[in-house]
Amino acid sequence: MSKELSSEQNASVGMTVGMIEVLILQPFNYAKNMTQQQRPISLNPAVMYRGVASNCINMGSCTMLQFVVGGELKNLAAGGDPNKILSLPEEMACGVVAGSTSALVGSPLELVMIQQQRKGGNAGVRIKDILQKPVNVGRGFAGMAVREALWTCGYLSIPPVVRRTLMTNYPETFDTNQKARVPAALLGGLFACYLTQPFDTIKTCMQGDIEREVYGTFTETAKKINADSGFTGFYRGATFRYGRMVCAVFIMDLMREQIGRLMYPQAFENEKK
Repeated sequence: MSKELSSEQNASVGMTVGMIEVLILQPFNYAKNMTQQQRPISLNPAVMYRGVASNCINMGSCTMLQFVVGGELKNLAAGGDPNKILSLPEEMACGVVAGSTSALVGSPLELVMIQQQRKGGNAGVRIKDILQKPVNVGRGFAGMAVREALWTCGYLSIPPVVRRTLMTNYPETFDTNQKARVPAALLGGLFACYLTQPFDTIKTCMQGDIEREVYGTFTETAKKINADSGFTGFYRGATFRYGRMVCAVFIMDLMREQIGRLMYPQAFENEKK
């Protein structure tokens, strides 16, 4: 989400970046989801990429919304000045609102993907199963709203602040944006992963069990996970998720800038050098 771009431009950049990230990192997502549900992991690429189309639409749509809403909020916070540097609280507030908004679209799409990963079949078959009980459409929404709010901070709000801080305080070591991207990605991914992992685990377990054979409501699911595995149960799959998030934060932090400049170079013509 860039304050230099319009809502439509942010939307197209966000959709592009989100879909590319999914195509590269889908195996991490699959392994994380299976581990959270305590199910075996297959190394068959055809299995690992089950639901990738749904996930592309999910991430593309969510990232598009995050870029649009976040970009508008950043522009509002900057008073329309593209050269104004936002504070950390301002950056994070923009990320929280943008992320939680995107869950309205992302939660049902992720539900379809997780059902495909568990049961196979195409999206149409799984959607038909889900809609047998329309209440299933909102299953796991609360967990995803919290996850996306903090995740958006992790990849859109924290990296720019970390990069600026490193370049200002350690100019000899971090004299370019490129050198500061790796530590920014590590910190952004760490924040996004470990704060949100319990909410993501609850969401994944709920969405994998639409029949409610094991997991009931959000609270009941949390109690079940804690009863089975204790506090560590909420961190099932965290290694896969952190690996994916570090890669995703790096990819998306880099690509949102590069693709934005590539697609809309005129928007950055008046940027302060």
